[in-house]
Amino acid sequence: QVQLVESGGDLVQTGGSLRLSCTASGRIFGINLMRWYRQAPGKQRELVAAITSRGSTNYADSVKDRFTISRDNAKNTVYLLMNSLKPEDTAVYYCNMLINPGDYRDYDYWGQGTQVTVSS
Repeated sequence: QVQLVESGGDLVQTGGSLRLSCTASGRIFGINLMRWYRQAPGKQRELVAAITSRGSTNYADSVKDRFTISRDNAKNTVYLLMNSLKPEDTAVYYCNMLINPGDYRDYDYWGQGTQVTVSS
């Protein structure tokens, strides 16, 4: 069984910074794709950032040049550094990983979510 545990969500003022972390534990042979999603009240969940096993990254236009996704493969951890935060960044942030437990396919796992609130 694989679990993803997130941390780092908080209440910050506009212009502030936060760093989210998400660590996977359990039966893990390899982790392919790591992603951060967010869901604001009344809105659909949206992809914020993604990073491949080789370190290639992709960002939503709304967070480009403000957010940075990174990963530590030795720790099975993905990070999201969020700078210049805006009230519209307020949402529950979820990590998502495609994990190979050793049986020749990837499985999709989600974290429990962490609340980020940006006050104006």
